[in-house]
Amino acid sequence: MNQAVRPIPEGYRTVTPHLVCEHALDAIEFYKKAFGAVEIVRLPGPDGKIMHAEIRIGDSPIMLAQDYPEFGSLGPLALKGTSVVIHLYVEDADAVWAKAVAAGAKPLMELSDMFWGDRYGQVQDPFGHRWSIATHKQDLTPEQIRERMDKMMASGCPGQQAG
Repeated sequence: MNQAVRPIPEGYRTVTPHLVCEHALDAIEFYKKAFGAVEIVRLPGPDGKIMHAEIRIGDSPIMLAQDYPEFGSLGPLALKGTSVVIHLYVEDADAVWAKAVAAGAKPLMELSDMFWGDRYGQVQDPFGHRWSIATHKQDLTPEQIRERMDKMMASGCPGQQAG
């Protein structure tokens, strides 16, 4: 029983997103359909609302909880927006994009090949969270990225690869 406790639990990263969602149960089901999430734990409170849950998308854990306005815990729908984008690197951005949209995500930035070497786009889930979906296609130096960015900006086409 005197085993050393790991300061970062097995399977976690230094940074772990913790999402607050209206209708957390529905959010868990959406993340399963849209991103292939696996539910790890679900701890409902006495009122049936999710006090804490954990899912895993790929190799990354994500915590989530129901919003509790009475405790100042609000999700993006209550806040009328979010300044956070959760970034997903995936094997096939086009397939994940299509799956997310079919599950109910709203496209915000269409998938395209970007100047930094990724195929990239953004969606908003039905709970107000923004997700970027990307597949890395090219390894570029910072100088190459800067050159492509400058070329793209000069062409008046923000976001797209200029190349």
